[in-house]
Amino acid sequence: MKIRAAEHFATCAGPGDFPPARPHLPEVAFLGRSNVGKSSLLNRLVARRQLARTSGTPGKTRLIHFYKVAAASRELLLVDLPGYGWAKVSRKERESWQRLVERYLEDRPVLCAAVLLQDLRREPGEDEELLLEWLAERKISSLVALTKVDKLKPGKRAGRQKELQARFPMAEQVIATSAEKGTGIAELWRAILERLP
Repeated sequence: MKIRAAEHFATCAGPGDFPPARPHLPEVAFLGRSNVGKSSLLNRLVARRQLARTSGTPGKTRLIHFYKVAAASRELLLVDLPGYGWAKVSRKERESWQRLVERYLEDRPVLCAAVLLQDLRREPGEDEELLLEWLAERKISSLVALTKVDKLKPGKRAGRQKELQARFPMAEQVIATSAEKGTGIAELWRAILERLP
């Protein structure tokens, strides 16, 4: 996938900060547990090293970040949502993030798909299953990107991918990816572009 341009578009602390929905700029949201590799995958997708800030500290992304991308002959916004799970923050702050994410997902008419990231080495929890059900109830197209597949040997990787595909029947597609090696990036782009209007 040839990326012609990629730039930061907006950062939002609350719904009042969301940029106006623009029909010519469809949006694709990225969700996942803290430290699942969202920023790294976003950077690999847009062929930029530091568009999305990466950190070894879980819960670094606490705001919603919009990135404008010109890919092939299309322009779209990739939306980096705050991670959930075991970030070292207060319960009150986690609940605030959850409300922010839900407001975004419920109120964006230009949202075309949500990509849930799942570390291939970890077991999905109730959060992931409930999130996919929540998206399905609202008729939001969902993909699962299995991250960090390069961390497992090829023999174990295939079996693990099959196990996780069975765990995510609500997802329209499950794609194995590696931000480090570039595995699955072209396939994920194809799946995203197929869901744009």
